[in-house]
Order: sequence, then structure tokens, then C-alpha cells
Amino acid sequence: MSSPHNKSPAVATVLADLDAGRTPERTTLRDAVRVLLADLARAAPGRAVEVRVPPYGAVQCCAGPRHTRGTPPNVVEMAPEDWLRLASGRISWAEAVTEGLVRTSGNRADISPYLPI
Repeated sequence: MSSPHNKSPAVATVLADLDAGRTPERTTLRDAVRVLLADLARAAPGRAVEVRVPPYGAVQCCAGPRHTRGTPPNVVEMAPEDWLRLASGRISWAEAVTEGLVRTSGNRADISPYLPI
């Protein structure tokens, strides 16, 4: 599969592990999550939605009203492995939401236009 995120060794390694049914190494998984979160923030500039992938990272992205304090009104949260699958196109946004892999709140929390990265 040829895509921009394959240029990151961490992303390529984690995707290969996930595709093979292996558990990715923790620090490599962390690095891959952060690379793809940064790519999302570049692809969807703004501060209307907070995308959280605990325990490795979070970014604010998407145009719209800026969030500045407290709990953001528009939040997307998921496990690291699910973020890698979603960001790489191995699962679709609709599939992730239907299967309960993604938790969303707020009327702007649909980041599907920016996926896969």
C-alpha cells in the first residue's frame, strides 16, 4: 500500500504488526499514533474538535468555533490500535462508529472527511 504515512517507519511497523495479528511494541505504537495525529492536524487545521488517543496523544483540529477551556464540546476518542486502523483506511469511519470503536460527542465530531490520512 502506498500512502504518505508509510514514510514513517513507526507507522509502517505498527501497521505490519496489526495486519499480521501481532501486538505492536509500545513505544513504536506511541510514535505511530503521534505521527498520524500530527498528520490529521495538518490536514484539518483548526481547533473545533479534539481527537484523543489515550495514553499517547491528542490534537485539536477542524475548522469551526475554537475551544479554549474545560472539556471541549466536540471530542473523538479511541484506542491506539483503532486509530491506526482508521487513519490508514483499514476500517472506515462508519464501521468504527457502528462497532463502538470510536466515542464521539458534539455535532462537529465527525472527522470522516479527513480519513484515511
